[in-house]
Amino acid sequence: MASNDFICIENLVKRYHDLVALDHLNLSIQEGEVFGLLGPNGSGKTTAINCLLALLKYDKGTISIFGQEMRPDSYDIKKDIGVVMQNVAVFEQMNVWENIDYFCGLYIKDKAARRRLVDEAVAFTGLEDFTKMRPKKLSGGLLRRLNIACGIVHKPRLIIMDEPTVAVDPQSRNKILEGILELNRQGSTIIYTSHYMEEVEQICSRIAIIDHGRVLATGTTEELKQMIKTGESITIEGILLSPDILAAIRELPHVFDLTYEEQVLKIRLGTAKHNLVRVLNFLQEHDITFGRVLSELPTLNDVFLEITGKELRD
Repeated sequence: MASNDFICIENLVKRYHDLVALDHLNLSIQEGEVFGLLGPNGSGKTTAINCLLALLKYDKGTISIFGQEMRPDSYDIKKDIGVVMQNVAVFEQMNVWENIDYFCGLYIKDKAARRRLVDEAVAFTGLEDFTKMRPKKLSGGLLRRLNIACGIVHKPRLIIMDEPTVAVDPQSRNKILEGILELNRQGSTIIYTSHYMEEVEQICSRIAIIDHGRVLATGTTEELKQMIKTGESITIEGILLSPDILAAIRELPHVFDLTYEEQVLKIRLGTAKHNLVRVLNFLQEHDITFGRVLSELPTLNDVFLEITGKELRD
């Protein structure tokens, strides 16, 4: 890996007794990226993040951030990192403003500078009307925004966001995603994990898919889509099919996967012209009626399923 990588992880190994959580993990992230880290539960994402932050000892490998080796006592590096974890970590005894001020104070000692940064973080996350409220009085979406404000108030160069939109309403989710892109425009490099594929497609400039502690694929969304067999997914609702007809559909050109449940037929096909026309002609020739038809180009979910063999929400 290039020495000028903003973040460079090489041959990282972490074992828990007989379990290999990270198996020679290699990852490089460039400055200015919104980098998506995807993997099923137990894939090694959280372990990799904890090693990256020097919160967890690892058995082998190297980690560098900002061109410097990352160690537990690398406080000069850590002061430029912000962390927004999935579990909200704020103080119930403090109000919104006091919480943000406390976390800012871990990095910024000058009171005037700290007040300015806290006010900016409050405005950035849209919490102006809630500064005197205690966390337990906030909605789930506002609590997530407070969590983000505490993590980014000191304007870090690197921000790690682990599932920041879990269990929030669509309006709050959109506000959070817009905020992440704005943080990136202001100069922060972001590592982003999520179980919501549409979020990752929307905001991430590059993505790594990991499983069993290894990187299986890395690239932009379009580059990842070009790595898989799926060229088109067809869903047909309200259709009654016999086992013989299903077997015949499986034999149609370019069909490589098929599921049929509760009168809904889902077909995955390779890249070819006229896939949908071919399927509909088959149904017409066999006098089969059906309801709604949906044809989709490959999604990030198709990529994930084909590369890992798992649903992300498993």
